[in-house]
Amino acid sequence: MRFIAGLALAGCLLFFFPAISLAQPATESGRTLVVGVYHNPPKLRAAEDGSPSGILGELLVEIANREGWQLQAVSCDWIYCLRFLQEGEIDLLPDMAYTDQRAESFSFHQVPALYSWSQLYGQGGVLVTDIADLADHRIAVLSGSVQQSYLQQKLQQHGMEAELVPTESLAEGFALLQAGRVELVAANHYFGQQLASRHQLQVSPWLFQPSQLFYASRRDQQLDVLQQIDTYLQRWQQQPDSPYYQILSRWGAAELESSGMQRHYRNLLLFVVSLLLLVFGGAVVLRWQVKEKTRHLQASEARLNTILDTVDAYIFIKDTQLCYQYVNKKVAEFFQCTPEEALGHNDFAFFDHATAQQLQANDREVLEHGERKVREEENTTSDGRLTRHFLSVKIPLRKPDGQVYALCGISTDVTEHRQQQQAIHQLAFYDALTGLPNRRLLLDRLQQAFALHQRQQQQGALMFIDLDHFKDLNDTLGHAVGDELLVDIANRLQQGIRSCDTLARLGGDEFVLLLQELPDDEQRAWQRVQVIAEKVLQLLNQPVQLQQQSYQLSASIGVAMLSDGDSVDALMQRADMAMYDAKGRGRNRVRFFNQQMQIDVTERTVLTNRLRQAIENAEFYLVYQPQFDQQQGITGAEVLLRWQHSEHGHYAPADFIPIAEATGLILPIGHWVLQQSCRLLADWAKEPGCQHWQLAVNISPRQLHDAHFVEQLTAILQQTEAPAERLLLEITESQLLEDTELALQHIHQLAAMGIRFALDDFGTGYSSLQYLKTLPLKQLKIDASFVRDLLQDSSDEAIVRTILALGQSLELEVIAEGVETAAQFKALYQMGCRQFQGYYLARPGTLEQLYQHSPSHPG
Repeated sequence: MRFIAGLALAGCLLFFFPAISLAQPATESGRTLVVGVYHNPPKLRAAEDGSPSGILGELLVEIANREGWQLQAVSCDWIYCLRFLQEGEIDLLPDMAYTDQRAESFSFHQVPALYSWSQLYGQGGVLVTDIADLADHRIAVLSGSVQQSYLQQKLQQHGMEAELVPTESLAEGFALLQAGRVELVAANHYFGQQLASRHQLQVSPWLFQPSQLFYASRRDQQLDVLQQIDTYLQRWQQQPDSPYYQILSRWGAAELESSGMQRHYRNLLLFVVSLLLLVFGGAVVLRWQVKEKTRHLQASEARLNTILDTVDAYIFIKDTQLCYQYVNKKVAEFFQCTPEEALGHNDFAFFDHATAQQLQANDREVLEHGERKVREEENTTSDGRLTRHFLSVKIPLRKPDGQVYALCGISTDVTEHRQQQQAIHQLAFYDALTGLPNRRLLLDRLQQAFALHQRQQQQGALMFIDLDHFKDLNDTLGHAVGDELLVDIANRLQQGIRSCDTLARLGGDEFVLLLQELPDDEQRAWQRVQVIAEKVLQLLNQPVQLQQQSYQLSASIGVAMLSDGDSVDALMQRADMAMYDAKGRGRNRVRFFNQQMQIDVTERTVLTNRLRQAIENAEFYLVYQPQFDQQQGITGAEVLLRWQHSEHGHYAPADFIPIAEATGLILPIGHWVLQQSCRLLADWAKEPGCQHWQLAVNISPRQLHDAHFVEQLTAILQQTEAPAERLLLEITESQLLEDTELALQHIHQLAAMGIRFALDDFGTGYSSLQYLKTLPLKQLKIDASFVRDLLQDSSDEAIVRTILALGQSLELEVIAEGVETAAQFKALYQMGCRQFQGYYLARPGTLEQLYQHSPSHPG
């Protein structure tokens, strides 16, 4: 009866929904509301960023956006949320069922936001049809909930003994059920139905505690907010395309909330039919006993048959031998015979052997125990042509003395409904490409695993798997081939994991493996995880065939044990952190989270905040490394950035430049460097002794790929009136590997303005010769790594000679950096190099120190 009763109740509730249309509410902007959020999906939950989510969470966010309210979410278990509201620490709590007792402490709005009812869920073997079936059972209930108070009251009224086990959250209650510590869980049907289908739980058909759900505030507080919520609910519930019904649809609740009169009428009709069947059974007996009423009974039977043949249900009567005594038209059509031909036969004549055996076992329970039974049955015809799912309600028919002489069954075909539910469940909880669980299902299972770990110290681990260089392969071969690869990877990983583990795809090339049922000893659990991780690595290292070519794959794997974090979010972050550590150490390896990683991240965060303050406080300054020509002497300088913190002293560029790059702070810093450099070039243009000097400025990848870079640099040149031809922008080959087309476009635009470009670290990249042909270069820089071992390594010498020859052939200037000894200078000069920079000639310094290297400069 669970399915039918659920639909009927939803239909009745919606039928009596308020039909009042109000005017558009006034807005109150700038108001902050502290909202309690506890875990009760799909009605309420916290999103990944902590904001309210679920049906009632998203509905509140929608109203807040229109009203200009700022929502500050506080995640808490139900009992603490209730306490926070009562003590005034939060302003609003969604998803509170109205009771007279609660109305003494809290204020509610008028229009219910949702309707709900409660059911009991178990592992099997415990079927509750009324309060009497609860005797001697352990039942998990949410502490402070309406379910707890209702069951306590009913057990006391009936003088029954049953143990109610309070929990702080519904998830905890279902975790206790999975662990076998309780036999039943009492929950609202929204939350319960999700877990019931996911974990194959038995749902008791007993419905109790119908509730109206509201947003609640502390008594006589936030009354204007509640009034505004009422205004929106009254209007939106009358508009089928309103945000209210859109949110219900997104969370899979629209069917329950918007069934309307059609389902209400259908279920009322089924109820009437069941009563008519009782009349029909009585008519059969009366026909035997009262001969003078034969005509009347025959007419009644004809009318009843007409009704039973027109309803959209499968109605039948079986005797104690389980042979059909009556079937309506729907049953006969399913059997592919006439109603008369079905009479006297049992289920073996119409269904396959397994189906017939199960149906007869179900029927015997009704006949032997004389009890009404509700079951979902999967029935396959005897020829195997058709399999359908039915929700069957079977009741015993009794003689006046109470003896059961037959059973009456009413079955509803729920095949399409099940298929739709399975499709919705698949879309909601599984990845469309690979069929693996998605982030939503992973987080749910991780929450359960984490709860068990905290309560029972069960060991577990979270493994982040990220494919190395997948983006390059995806861009090269196309997204279709990339999708084919991801499916292949998913299949490989599934073959290598245990049935108790959960493999999920978060998106892109990121996979996550949740490992459970590990050894109790922490060290042994860690060793088991390491073995599994190495096995996964080996699976991914096997070559894969794509477009008739073999590709070698690798992956970076990060692992966090469940004991590494104090929350699900912390575990996810730490496994991700370990994965990035594996990438930073060369990829194709496994790294376990350790405390040093957290320290590094914390230090990185602190340094990022100090960088922001340094920009505001103007803590950066420039130094200049002179550049020399063998004939002309000093030709200019390379601009170098330095940072002197007011409290922590000097920071080396190698410590803060990578962080500035990663956070995007390099953009304002680089803009400042270019402004200072162009102002200096403008000053030099007025000095006869240094009019010919140039400034070399390193450009970061973020700057070069910034859409506004060309526009900003053009504005700087115009404002400072600096000569563009004296500005030399140094770029590296690595800057061109990502979004090459945009980078080349910016370089050519700037070159057309007269700005010159140098290729820094030449010879250390991947495709130097290609860029020599496509870039408007004026200079090549011999990397210091080649100069350092020039006199000891013949390979370095050969590379330097090659770069010099290329520069001469392509009419490019060549400058050697990192010249630190006289021997290096002499060797480079003998090879034909004529431009130099390095400590041997001059160290980086201030402008005054730069001018000291030029006798012609007046300063």
